[in-house]
Amino acid sequence: MPRRTALSAEPNLHAEQLAEQLLRLKDHGELSMRQLAARTGYSQKSWERYLGGRSLPPRAAVEALARISDTDPVRLLALHEVATDTWNKGCTPTPSPSPSPSPSPEGPTRSEAQAVSDTSTPAAGTTPALSRSMRIAIGAGAVALVLAVSSTVLLALRVSADEGGPSAASSVPAAASGSAPNPVYTCRIQQIDGLWYAGISRTRNTELSYGNGGPEVAEAQCLLRRAGISPGGIDGMFGPLTQRAVRAMQKRSGLAADGMIGPLTWKALRG
Repeated sequence: MPRRTALSAEPNLHAEQLAEQLLRLKDHGELSMRQLAARTGYSQKSWERYLGGRSLPPRAAVEALARISDTDPVRLLALHEVATDTWNKGCTPTPSPSPSPSPSPEGPTRSEAQAVSDTSTPAAGTTPALSRSMRIAIGAGAVALVLAVSSTVLLALRVSADEGGPSAASSVPAAASGSAPNPVYTCRIQQIDGLWYAGISRTRNTELSYGNGGPEVAEAQCLLRRAGISPGGIDGMFGPLTQRAVRAMQKRSGLAADGMIGPLTWKALRG
């Protein structure tokens, strides 16, 4: 009857790398376990296992976390594929050894001699192949390196946006992200007829909420920064930092702090 071997360190290493990246996304989005479960459809206990590296998350869970974190899931899914492959490889059933026939007192039979010859002499035209474990390890290392570089670039962008001037969002070249470049927005704050504008959009009633993107969001981010409330980077993406900044602005202005931008919030931002 087949027996299962214990998991080796290799699949656990890749699963831990994946868990570390997922935990970094959760912390970056300032999500609690309850919020994470509510927004992805997976229970809190499941996420505790996934983020703790005790269980490999399904592909859909990885995509859901990337989606709510405004993150390109391609690299995460590549790491997930490698982790899944090595995890499954570490759990491959090992067949029980079959008894070997007793040697003949008269020496090996013709079939035995042929078997020895077949195993000792490689077939013509074949060469030793790189082991599957080594190929997987090399692929996982490359994916982990790309993810680490991307995380460092994102952190540098956030820090420079909080400490720099209005054009800090454009300080990192688009090629560093490894994906299609996002629009570059620059705040050009000026007051016209008693109202503040950032030179990106002149809207005064466009409704915006979490997950929206575009120049209207960038205009609101510039005006939030002018008011002394940091929305993170001026990237045109309505993420968790921008939502928190909008709520702070609404509380300051005596509005309902729902984290969404409508005509009243635009009036407070431009006033």
